[in-house]
Amino acid sequence: MATETEAGEPGKGKPFKLLGILDVQNVPCARDSVLCGSLGSVVAGFGHFLLTSRVRRSCDVAVGVFILGTLGSWFHCRYNFAKQRIQQRMIQEGIKNKILFESTHLDPERKEISTKSSNS
Repeated sequence: MATETEAGEPGKGKPFKLLGILDVQNVPCARDSVLCGSLGSVVAGFGHFLLTSRVRRSCDVAVGVFILGTLGSWFHCRYNFAKQRIQQRMIQEGIKNKILFESTHLDPERKEISTKSSNS
C-alpha cells in the first residue's frame, strides 16, 4: 500500500536534496551526473591507492575525479538535453504548420504534386 504525504499524493515522499541545494529527483541530469562522478571517484581513488599506497593523495585524487567527472557529465547531459528540446520545438512547429496548411492553397506538398502532374 502506498504511503500518503501531507499533500495527499500517494507514493511521493520528500525530495532528496544533495547538499541541501540540488534536488536530485526533479532536476534533469542531476542523478546521472552524481552517480557518474561518484563511481569514477571510487575507481580512481582505489586505483591510485593500489598503485602508490598513499592514502591522502588517493583521497585527493578521488575528490578531484568526483568534481571533474560530475561537472563533465553534467555539462554533457545538459547540452544534449537542450539540443533535444530544440529539436522537439522544431518538430512541434512543423506538425502544427502541417495541420494548419493541410488541404489549402498554401500546402507545399500540394504545390509539388500539382507541378509534377502538369509536367507529365
